[in-house]
Amino acid sequence: MQRKAYVSGVAALLVALLAGCTGSSDDGGTTDDSNPGDAGTATAAAEPGRYATLPEPCGAAGQEMLDLLLPGIKQLTDEDQREKAYEGTPTITYDTDRKAGCRWKAESADATDRLSVDFSRVVSYDTAVSDDSEAEQLFAARQEKADLPEPTSSGSDDEGTASADPSGSLSSSASPSTSASSSSPSPSSSPSSSSSDSSSTPSDGTTPAELQPRVLDDLGDEAFLDDELSSSGSTAQQRTVTVAFRTSNVIVTIEYEEQPATVGAVPDSAEMQDRARKLAAQLADALAE
Repeated sequence: MQRKAYVSGVAALLVALLAGCTGSSDDGGTTDDSNPGDAGTATAAAEPGRYATLPEPCGAAGQEMLDLLLPGIKQLTDEDQREKAYEGTPTITYDTDRKAGCRWKAESADATDRLSVDFSRVVSYDTAVSDDSEAEQLFAARQEKADLPEPTSSGSDDEGTASADPSGSLSSSASPSTSASSSSPSPSSSPSSSSSDSSSTPSDGTTPAELQPRVLDDLGDEAFLDDELSSSGSTAQQRTVTVAFRTSNVIVTIEYEEQPATVGAVPDSAEMQDRARKLAAQLADALAE
């Protein structure tokens, strides 16, 4: 009987020891086998971008804005043709949540105008890089490719900057601190534009210094404007104004082209830039809502 009692006591002691090694403490502390450092070793994933979808591009501009940029639409006498011109032509894309665009074209007695609006939503596939950071890198590469002239310090900080008038439109003036573009457009013999009575474009067809390609600081998170005048020999010169801006992980690109109907005529730089910037401001406000 004594031997049996001894064995039972040893078994009870072993059970107690095992329970003490594997159980948790009464005060909620970790067990002997736990590793407090494991919880802090995981790396948090980068934040996703603000936008998960894109606006419908062919409805982004609106009829009033299209009348401003494409005067030829209002000159169409056929109602069906005019309605089709307002609708635009969607860009072919396989994922409208990642890339979407629309094109418009209108011919008037003075010129042929073309407009394109493109939206691109950037998604980072690196969990350590946010969508915004990826979009920022892509936009920086685009701006570098545009080869904007280096700005020079002259005048006051607020001189010549774009501003809004009481009607809500942007002024066509820009910072005069930018230098002339390295790729100067070919001269033209025409002293004025066929689509404007403004004298902002010199008679030689070059873009004035204050309207040269430049960074814009009043649009989205970052933006730039490019202005290029092409020469086609004896035909009318075509001007292309590009405004690109980034808001979070969405990059918006506007291309506005005009080719006068008159040989030798030069599209007005200030007028075209002003129109393109008005549209860009409208799209930026819509994205911010």
